[in-house]
Amino acid sequence: MLNLVRTNSDDNDFIALVKKLDADLAQRDGADHTFYSQFNKIDKIKHAVVAIENDEPVGCGAMKEFMPDSMEMKRMYTAPQDRGKGIATAVLTELENWAAELSYTKCVLETGKRQPEAIKLYEKNGYKRIPNYGQYIGIDNSVCFEKELKK
Repeated sequence: MLNLVRTNSDDNDFIALVKKLDADLAQRDGADHTFYSQFNKIDKIKHAVVAIENDEPVGCGAMKEFMPDSMEMKRMYTAPQDRGKGIATAVLTELENWAAELSYTKCVLETGKRQPEAIKLYEKNGYKRIPNYGQYIGIDNSVCFEKELKK
């Protein structure tokens, strides 16, 4: 049974999963990793979700305020051996629900073209591509998305 735990960036399971995420991204992004890593610090994240299955942390995600009406989804990760079980969708849905509870009306996010499974996840969950925003403007490897939250 999957248990979703709302937490923050001080959570040891969240920190351990993000280290695995960063190792995976360093391999995928190659020379571009330094650029992306500067935007992926996890200190002071107030809203993180850790997925626990059989007492093991298997996935995570986080969000931070992007604009007064929107949250930016960050640090989504599922352990390779646990992919394909719907864990990422469960984490993403929990984050969206939490954002809506906090009165946010929209979620945005950025992912890389070298992460086709992430792109499929977001499209499957109702995210629409938008022009790259902020630090991702003009970055060829970046793909940005947004989703209006249900009221």
